[in-house]
Amino acid sequence: MSTNPLSPERTILCVDDEPNILSSLKRLFRSTGHRVLTAESGESALAMLETESIDLIISDMRMPVMNGAELLRQARLRQPHATRVLLTGYADMASTVAAINDGQIYRYIAKPWQDEDVLILIKDIFERQALQAEKDRLEALTQRQNEQLKELNATLEDKVEARTAELALANDRLKKGYFNSIKTFSNLIELRGGHLMGHARKVADLARKTAQALGLDQPASHEVFIAALMHDIGHIGLSDHILAKPVSKMAPEEATRYRLHPIFGEQALLVLDDMQPVAALIRSHHERHDGKGFPDGLKGDAIPLGARILAIADTYEDMQSGHFISECLSASDARIMIGRGAGSQFDPRVVEAFLGLFAKPAAPSPHRNLKLRTDELRPGMVLACDFLSQEGVLLLSADHVLTEELIVRIRTFEQRSGKSLLMSIRPPQEKK
Repeated sequence: MSTNPLSPERTILCVDDEPNILSSLKRLFRSTGHRVLTAESGESALAMLETESIDLIISDMRMPVMNGAELLRQARLRQPHATRVLLTGYADMASTVAAINDGQIYRYIAKPWQDEDVLILIKDIFERQALQAEKDRLEALTQRQNEQLKELNATLEDKVEARTAELALANDRLKKGYFNSIKTFSNLIELRGGHLMGHARKVADLARKTAQALGLDQPASHEVFIAALMHDIGHIGLSDHILAKPVSKMAPEEATRYRLHPIFGEQALLVLDDMQPVAALIRSHHERHDGKGFPDGLKGDAIPLGARILAIADTYEDMQSGHFISECLSASDARIMIGRGAGSQFDPRVVEAFLGLFAKPAAPSPHRNLKLRTDELRPGMVLACDFLSQEGVLLLSADHVLTEELIVRIRTFEQRSGKSLLMSIRPPQEKK
């Protein structure tokens, strides 16, 4: 075989007792740049295999003393890496098939052959050989590396443990940064409609608690929470004029445009792979249990459970803000309306879980949060709740860990605002 397994030059051995056949094959392969050797019998071919490294053997089936099948069988024992191909006529087809099955012959070429077909065949053969050679090289390299890794295993265990801890810390920071970015982006969306400031955070809190009451696991509950924070992202595609109106006061063309915002929300997240489950909940959060919702008219269990949860939490908060009708309902009246919608607008099971949140007051935390001035803040402290500006803009989200640089920025913000700030900080035993 060639020294370089990826080299385009290969050695072909053609075996036939008819000189004109050998001449034809040599002419055919001349343009390919491959080295071509010939032998007029099986015996001379075997002798050549003792001194030459061959990549491809093409042998006639019908030859005196030793036929092509026997030659290729013996060639396989001498140079197993060489690909073996039979030249055969129609009358030899049965014995050719048997030779292929018994002797592990790669392919046969029927006489008379088409030059183009033969050239395509050898091109395929040599490409396969190159791939196999590269595969063997990589496997050998992998084996050597595995042996080296075994030798280093004792010291690597400590290194891996340390590196794993570093990655876990980095991953935790990344998750917190990602989550804080979502909460901040949600807040920016609400800036378009100041009367709804804080709406998404309230909806998200209710949606997560409802999901937990329904027994959803932590990842699913978190997914609902993220979808709730982002559920109004489609408002970006609506005009200020539409956003300023209660839904019941919109003109038909305005209502039609408004009904597109779940689709706009899904489209806004199209390129984010990790957000596709969230995008599906955003698209369906205005569907109704009875199938009269939008944008797809889904009904019952065809609506994702997270979207059914989100629909109730969103409607509950909208009723209190006057988003549906001009009148702002009280919290108790809003809950009555949610209960009346069970089985028609809302999934009864989700309604039951949602209303159960208000059946008894939440147990107070055994630890009171600390209210600290900015000059009392220290790196490593954790925010107990969202830190908002006077305008209601989210500046820092709950659970954010303070750093020295962040504390400097907070103090600068305080100086520029001209108002003393008190930060709500978790006591040490509640740090997450």
